[in-house]
Amino acid sequence: QLQLAESGGGLAEVGGSLRLSCAASEFSLDYYIIGWFRQAPGKEREGVSCISSGGSTTNYADSVKGRFIITRDNVEKTSALQMNSLKLEDTGVYYCNAAHTTIRGLDFWGKGTLVTVSS
Repeated sequence: QLQLAESGGGLAEVGGSLRLSCAASEFSLDYYIIGWFRQAPGKEREGVSCISSGGSTTNYADSVKGRFIITRDNVEKTSALQMNSLKLEDTGVYYCNAAHTTIRGLDFWGKGTLVTVSS
C-alpha cells in the first residue's frame, strides 16, 4: 500500500513562506496525480493544488493562485508545495493525496501537517 508522509508544516507570519513536502514510501508515484488539500478549523477539507502524473499540468484553487507552487519529482517520489505570501486564512492541516490516473477510487492520503499563519 502506498504510504504518504507530509512534512514542513509549522508556524509562519503573514507574508512569510513555507515549503511542504510529501514523500511516498516504496511504490512509484509515476501513475498518480498528486493533490494537496487543506482543512481549516471548523471547515471542510478543500483542494489547494494538484499536478499531473508527469508534472506537465498544474491546477490551483483561486485562493492560492499566484502564491503557491506545486512540484513533483517522480524519481525521488516526492511532491512539494511552496507557499508564499501566506495569509491568515492559509492556516490549516495540509494533506497530500495520490490518486491513480486510471484506477478509479485508488487513492491514498497522508496524515497531514499543520500550518499556522499568525500576524
